[in-house]
Amino acid sequence: MNRFVMGALTALAGLGVAGAGMVMSGAVSVAADEPHSDTVLEFFNLARSRAVEANASGIEVPALDDEAQVRRGAGNYAAMCASCHLRPGSGPTELSEGLYPAPPNLTLAATEPAIAFWTIKHGIKASGMPAWGKSMGDAHIWDMVAFLQRMPSMSADDYMAVVAASDGHSHGGGEHMMDEQPAAAADDDHHPVGDHHGTANVASHHDAAPEPEAAPTPARKTHVHPDGKSHQH
Repeated sequence: MNRFVMGALTALAGLGVAGAGMVMSGAVSVAADEPHSDTVLEFFNLARSRAVEANASGIEVPALDDEAQVRRGAGNYAAMCASCHLRPGSGPTELSEGLYPAPPNLTLAATEPAIAFWTIKHGIKASGMPAWGKSMGDAHIWDMVAFLQRMPSMSADDYMAVVAASDGHSHGGGEHMMDEQPAAAADDDHHPVGDHHGTANVASHHDAAPEPEAAPTPARKTHVHPDGKSHQH
């Protein structure tokens, strides 16, 4: 084996040892408020874009011009995506500013449909982008893709109108709603029946006041006379 190959292998081994040392020492920052270096960021961006493009290349894109599709997609986008990817007329949110890498602002330009579909369905590792395909069927994902093609041309009022006309957060019953409880029937004052200010089995202020309890009868005392006779007071 020539000296060049041996030198290259030695250098790689040295880099591996140095990298392992940095990892084990905790010197590699994972803080979301400390950006990667330009070189590392470019590497991750290139790896991500090439991987998504390669995986999305074989996806057949259906027609996306149906108004019902756009309305359904608007409801799900507003519920699931707008807090990170924003909406027309909105500024940054706590999530969009706090995540790193920052989620793209999807109000600025339409994402290529196949790439949008693959990304929504499969998510992106270590980015905050969930794999919505675990709870959402392909037809509902395409609804969101159809909406994403329209959103960049919408005004704030257009966006609010199409969201208001939608069915809201709905994608075929596959969604997992955390701690969802059936709503209790409400009385005329909008409190749950049999419940006042959120406490079960407490009488409402509309109910009649309970009858006061009778005062207890005091115990009678026995008085004994010197002759041994007694009587009670």
